[in-house]
Amino acid sequence: MIAELDVLSALADPTRWRMLNEIAERGPTTATVLATGLPVSRQAVVKHLGVLERAGLVTSRRAGREMRYSVRAEQLDATARWMAEAANRWDVRLAALAALAPPGDFPGFGRGIS
Repeated sequence: MIAELDVLSALADPTRWRMLNEIAERGPTTATVLATGLPVSRQAVVKHLGVLERAGLVTSRRAGREMRYSVRAEQLDATARWMAEAANRWDVRLAALAALAPPGDFPGFGRGIS
């Protein structure tokens, strides 16, 4: 669960979210290229990329004097699965709670829902 929380924490920042989407659309790119489209400095972009890399969302490799960053979908997929499992657990709990309530108190939950 720690890895999933790292991913959610990394993606909670709008700049990092935007950067991840930009890398996904462009393909492998550098901090310099990313900084041209963002309202932050190149140094800030590098720091944000470090957070994304520690969360397992991007990977870096040296290309000459710069680092090229690519999206790693595996950790994002794992986090999406974790979130779907958590949602399913809550659906089961809410359905059980609704089954205990008088009919009509929670339309759409409980009795008759599969």
